[in-house]
Amino acid sequence: MSSVAKKKNAAREKIDRSTKFSLTEGLNAVLGSAYAKFDESVDVAVKLGVDPRHADQMVRGTCVLPHGTGKTVRVLAFAKADKEKEARDAGADYVGGDELAKKIQEGWLDFDKAVATPDMMAVVGKLGKILGPRGMMPNPKVGTVTFDIGRAVSELKGGKVEFRVEKAGIVHCPIGRVSFGSDKLAENLKALMESIIRLKPSASKGVYLRGIALSTTMGPGLKLDPQEIRNTIK
Repeated sequence: MSSVAKKKNAAREKIDRSTKFSLTEGLNAVLGSAYAKFDESVDVAVKLGVDPRHADQMVRGTCVLPHGTGKTVRVLAFAKADKEKEARDAGADYVGGDELAKKIQEGWLDFDKAVATPDMMAVVGKLGKILGPRGMMPNPKVGTVTFDIGRAVSELKGGKVEFRVEKAGIVHCPIGRVSFGSDKLAENLKALMESIIRLKPSASKGVYLRGIALSTTMGPGLKLDPQEIRNTIK
């Protein structure tokens, strides 16, 4: 058995998969089971009582994590005139218009997120088939199409995450890195859960938070107690 397999098995033995942990216990357990040599991502999966096949039960939104994700985000901004300067001053990695759109159409995708001012959407709209499937298309519903371009860029650079419920009714989202420690991860998770709870569709009936799972990139997953998490947020 390889050393990696041994570490993986040892990590699994530390977690009781049948237990629903409190927020503090769960974070301590998942951090204690991390074994990779790199700084693993900490991710959460939330099972919701919704049916995404119905438009009135779709859950989609954004959240600015207090401590970011631990990842450097390369932001491209479609803007012109004074808004171009605003985007650059806010930290955008790339700013422009037609020339950037042409590069993207030629295959260039050396960025993580894109934002745009509304008057640039005639240019950006042509990129839908390229950026859309990659989740990179600017969208007014999540605040990435706005004249407040400086704020949009700053939020993305500072740790703004976008989430959307999948077909199975699950929301997946990173909440930081193992190196953050339990306190910062707890604050990030609380901020995310507040956003998800706030977006509960009126058409959703019964239990909304049905399950919450926490894991690191390489480590085993564990279950959190949804009711305890809700009470902690309150």
